[in-house]
Amino acid sequence: MINEKLPFMFYGGDYNPDQWPEEVLEEDIRLFKKADINVVTLPVFSWAKLQPSEEVYDFQWLDKIMDKLAENGLYVCLATSTAAQPAWMSKKYPEMLPVDFDGRKRKHGGRVNFCPTSEIYKDMSTKLTRKLAERYKDHPSLLLWHIGNEYGNYCYCDHCEEQFRIWLKKRYGTIENLNRAWNMSFWGHTVYEFDEIVVPSGISEMWRDNGRDRSNFQGISLDYHRFMSEAIFKCYLEEYKIIKEITPDLYVTTNLMGTFKPLDYFKWAEKMDVISWDNYPQLIDPMYVTALRHDLMRGLKDGKPFMLMEQTPSQQNWQPYNGLKRPGVMRLQSYQAVAHGADTVMFFQLRRSIGACEKYHGAVIEHVGHENTRVFRECTKLGEELNALKDKIIDSRIEAKVAIVFDWENWWAVELSSGPTIELNYIKQIEKYYKAFHDKNIAIDFVKSEADFSKYDVVIAPLLYMVKKGVADNIENFVENGGTFITTFFSGIVNENDLVTLGGYPGELRKVLGIWVEEIDALFPHMKNSIKVVNKAINLSNEYSCGMLCDILHLEGAEAIALYGSDFYKDSPVLTENKFGKGKAYYIASDPEELFIKDFIGHVCNEKNISSSFENIEGVEITERVKHDRKYIFILNHNEYSVELKLNKNAYVDLLTGDKKCESVTINSKDLLILEDKI
Repeated sequence: MINEKLPFMFYGGDYNPDQWPEEVLEEDIRLFKKADINVVTLPVFSWAKLQPSEEVYDFQWLDKIMDKLAENGLYVCLATSTAAQPAWMSKKYPEMLPVDFDGRKRKHGGRVNFCPTSEIYKDMSTKLTRKLAERYKDHPSLLLWHIGNEYGNYCYCDHCEEQFRIWLKKRYGTIENLNRAWNMSFWGHTVYEFDEIVVPSGISEMWRDNGRDRSNFQGISLDYHRFMSEAIFKCYLEEYKIIKEITPDLYVTTNLMGTFKPLDYFKWAEKMDVISWDNYPQLIDPMYVTALRHDLMRGLKDGKPFMLMEQTPSQQNWQPYNGLKRPGVMRLQSYQAVAHGADTVMFFQLRRSIGACEKYHGAVIEHVGHENTRVFRECTKLGEELNALKDKIIDSRIEAKVAIVFDWENWWAVELSSGPTIELNYIKQIEKYYKAFHDKNIAIDFVKSEADFSKYDVVIAPLLYMVKKGVADNIENFVENGGTFITTFFSGIVNENDLVTLGGYPGELRKVLGIWVEEIDALFPHMKNSIKVVNKAINLSNEYSCGMLCDILHLEGAEAIALYGSDFYKDSPVLTENKFGKGKAYYIASDPEELFIKDFIGHVCNEKNISSSFENIEGVEITERVKHDRKYIFILNHNEYSVELKLNKNAYVDLLTGDKKCESVTINSKDLLILEDKI
């Protein structure tokens, strides 16, 4: 439980009362209570108001708001306000402003607009954090802490360059080790002193091609990603330490952003008491795309419940096309988060701003200022339901037999790669395999490559290009003890420094997979090959299409399940199975069509006796959360039409109505059921 002060589902969101006259607060509190809102997050962007000058702090306005909220039984997720420094600070200390990828010094503006290695920023931000923590540590409304906001501020300034050199010296010890790790003899790049190293950016080793960062030296750029992720994390960590010193029993978090590439969230999660994230799907996004990101966030802390920190009640303002959430969709998406492990439902924002870039971002309280809106009515209905659930679902867990390996460093390396094709996209490959399980309503955990795989029956590692130290052993132990491992083309190629593992692809995975990849053919988008199934014992169709990359491989103990159908490598293996110890490892040597992945995953699930307890209906998502002797089954209908679902036992209890459900249920469009069952 995040905080026993409020043993219910947290319901609320970002609130900016400092943007409004005092009298508005009274009306907002009335509306919050009417909608069963119980938590507000404030003041996320109020540093300038809290600290009007270097020596002056003003907390009186915040005191009044905190006191008023407490008087009305409302709780606060208190933000440190350090995501946007005041203008006076940027003016007085311009060295704290970042330098962008193309070497341009930023001026004051926007948000998260500071150099992450700036000692001035850290000094100023931690002073404010300490004052806030000391002032409000015993306040009755204080529920948990929120540090910063949506971090991601890479910088390429001279100070970052100096700190990068120090980081490299600590990582490699000697300049000889660094030259070896980066293969600096290539293009005569050998360095003899650490101060000869420059940051990789658009004015040195890197460039941007169709929105993707490219690099002459992947090892340098990969290390800079690591360094920046750690440097930004240290800004969070400095504030975290102060808060835990003063309020050790309160949870501390910051809002993450799902599949956000610049930061290694698995490492961030180590110092987050609870994961929180901001969910902003596009109107046209399939349901599995959002589900994947919820599951990834849950996976950051070994499956523990997470916080849905932000979502919009109605529409975004920053996407190309900002459509309204249709009636029922906000409620459905909120419960989708809960179905995948969230213990909170929160919004950005509670009241719409009247100016600047977020004035058209949706809110619980619209510009009209009263409760007579569709959005407010939907929020009120959801609030009533969540309040009625009390603590039944809180702290329940999802039990999965299948895991997908997700690795930020591997992601960086794959897409920094010079070849073999611009089509390589790590997230799209993850999504393809996730969808196959999601469509079967089979629970998925996301794990890092170094995780303990022993509790899973199946582990999938799409595009495992980088194999770090110990990872191959981890996979071998898993398979040897009876697990099923699946990986794909362009895997096992390099080590953690993006140096090719010599001796034949897939490098350290060669033993467990029982294959040797001799060549990799990159196909143009219009070109296709085919997968012809030759092992009739496996329940697959005779033929499927494939493309993008085609690994040309030889068997070294593995068995060919399917062969290529064309080109000069026709009849060479494209799908292999290797029995290893008590388990088996599969290799998919090309990028197959979706139907192949669906059928193949179906075969693997049948082999391992993994299935959903319910029938699969297109557009219907089913998950289960378990707590003590109770199971909570979420059935969400994302379709534009009603569906009927057969139940697999005599009776369940509908958690939202208290009614018994027997034999079958009808679920309306954009509606859901939560069924309670005894284990």
